Amino acid sequence: MENIVVTGKSGAGKQPRIDVLVNEFGLVQLSTGNIFRHYLGVFKKLGHGKAPEAYWDAARGAFVEDAVIRADLEPACREKGVPVEDAVLGLKAARFVDAGLFVPDSITNALFEADFAKRSGRGLILDGYPRTPEQSRFLLEAAGRFGTRIDAVLLVDNDDEAIVARTVGRRICPSCQKVYHLEFKPPKDGRFCAACGTEVIQRSDDTEEKIRTRLAEFQAKTLPAIRELENAGIPLVSVPGNLPVFTDEAVRESVMGALSKIK
Repeated sequence: MENIVVTGKSGAGKQPRIDVLVNEFGLVQLSTGNIFRHYLGVFKKLGHGKAPEAYWDAARGAFVEDAVIRADLEPACREKGVPVEDAVLGLKAARFVDAGLFVPDSITNALFEADFAKRSGRGLILDGYPRTPEQSRFLLEAAGRFGTRIDAVLLVDNDDEAIVARTVGRRICPSCQKVYHLEFKPPKDGRFCAACGTEVIQRSDDTEEKIRTRLAEFQAKTLPAIRELENAGIPLVSVPGNLPVFTDEAVRESVMGALSKIK
């Protein structure tokens, strides 16, 4: 396996399947959420005086030239030891995220490609990307540029109501990112990460209203993105999000059994 896309509705149960791929194939998880947090963090670290909106040309509906942004950010980047290109990407993402706006595909693609390139486009589990047909097309182009391939799409399938019930009970370790569930995989003493001892938290977007919004977005955007990859000849295999017996071995057998069907 060079690269594999793991997709599914938000809360379908992707992480346990990703853990199997990490253990079985030695792949590295490349999460869009973590990518955004990294580049946003780089920009915030600068403590730059100007807001990202200052670099937005409303008349053109686009940012000013990158050279202008670089010139402004470079002194702070040198002082903080931050790569200026990372800071530029972080500023662009922050302009949309801080305003609660949808981040355009062009920005998401640029953030993704920056991390994809750092790993030479190989040995990755793509988690949360692609989410739109345009992102799928960009991924295929990027794989071609790096001389690599996407071996499969693993779809974790689950019922909407099961996802709502699962997600509102989800808890995350803010230190090591391990995922727990109050009923199905409870943290230690109901509060602490079994791996590092940090008190687990509920993500701010794990509310029923926001979950149902994400489920609708999956139907409208992510399913067409999956079809785009299928149409390009990438094998699609599906695994159930719910299993009769939910153990690490049962999850492993489910994933490996599905992948064994790829010719």
